[in-house]
Amino acid sequence: MTGPLSDYSGAFLVVVGVGSFVFLGVPLLVRPLAWAAILRWARPAESDLTVYFGRCVGAVICVLAVFAIVASRDRAVQPFFFQIAIANFALMVGVHTWGAMRGIQPRTETAEIAVWLALLGLALLCYPGSPSGTAMP
Repeated sequence: MTGPLSDYSGAFLVVVGVGSFVFLGVPLLVRPLAWAAILRWARPAESDLTVYFGRCVGAVICVLAVFAIVASRDRAVQPFFFQIAIANFALMVGVHTWGAMRGIQPRTETAEIAVWLALLGLALLCYPGSPSGTAMP
């Protein structure tokens, strides 16, 4: 399967990589509670574990963001990276939908469902296909 916008796969990865790094990875890595406050999460009474998990997630996002940019330059690895991104976007839709259904997250997080759906759709449209011509598993 190759997306109809596969010619833009590299550009998609650069935009997602830079955006993820700047707006998610670094803020979570450096100031996770400040980032959470912007999204209207209540500050927990015990914050050490929250800060720890926020920084861990921020570190993972930073690594993935940098490698999205690296993958943008190599058509041979793009299908693999797109599969990671597509799985991530789909799971984020699920996580945010579950939180919305349970009523345990701020409205800002529920609004993010549209963002994750849009990223999932764009990733599918820009999917480069694999060099061997095989479809996604």
